[in-house]
Amino acid sequence: MPKFRILGVGELLWDMLPAGPQLGGAPANFSVMAARLGDDVALMSRLGDDSLGELALNRLGNFPIERRLIQRDAGAATGRVNVEIAEGQASYVFEDPSAWDFLELTEEWRSEAARADAICFGTLGQRGAVSRETIHGLLREARPECMRICDANLRAPYFNADILRTSLQLATVLKLNDAEMPQVLELLGLPQPDFELSQSSISPLERLRLDAEHMLGEFPELTLVAVTRGEMGSLLVSRSEWHYHAGIPAQVADTVGAGDAFNAALTHYLLRGASLQTLNEAGNRWGSYIASKAGAMPEIEPSAFEEIVRAIEG
Repeated sequence: MPKFRILGVGELLWDMLPAGPQLGGAPANFSVMAARLGDDVALMSRLGDDSLGELALNRLGNFPIERRLIQRDAGAATGRVNVEIAEGQASYVFEDPSAWDFLELTEEWRSEAARADAICFGTLGQRGAVSRETIHGLLREARPECMRICDANLRAPYFNADILRTSLQLATVLKLNDAEMPQVLELLGLPQPDFELSQSSISPLERLRLDAEHMLGEFPELTLVAVTRGEMGSLLVSRSEWHYHAGIPAQVADTVGAGDAFNAALTHYLLRGASLQTLNEAGNRWGSYIASKAGAMPEIEPSAFEEIVRAIEG
């Protein structure tokens, strides 16, 4: 299969988990998974000129990902986030500021954006004004046909209406979870769609579908809205059709990185023109697998990899 050029831009940090530190950050998790699936992937982030930064680069060397676009910062420390796990669900407390708040739009970065087939970004990476302007500038350098995937990734208090609105104006794909959908609509001041039926007679899934269609109507550049629902699967809504997947059962170790794996699989197969059914199958298969392991970048046994690919493509 052909390889596509994919860029992940934003935070690269250490998740300080109860079991010990794990390298993470949504763009990094996404990029590692996309590279594992076989695409040509580079991570665009910034590390401190410190021991944790060196450790991060060494850790990334274990994966088939390009590291040369990762910047170093002599004045800001490598990012860290304290992660607490309760009943398999993660909560986060981020150090602020960190090196990834100071992404620089270099000529090299501009050149990479201009030849990319897909760029994945989120709202958390835009919490600082410097990185926010860099990410927006990077996206504007992309070709019109470049897929621009916005992962809502709402982490209080690091998002607001302006960040969301600009992100969705620049994105062609929006990925968010079912809890984030009403938050996004409320922050943007978007009225709820008019329902022909009473509110009480509409299922949560139908409500999400109507909300996704509403988002597509409000933002002309968007072509697809992907809504993850944890163990209940995911909903994909395009401008012409929609598809629901009920999810893949898993014994959850933690949810760190599961949504990023879903996003990477979605991007990988979307670039290849796959159907919504295949996109949903791929996202749920890989999201479920990562959720069954500790941390966002676990080892993947070759036999497990082949089994999952067969299940998706078979």
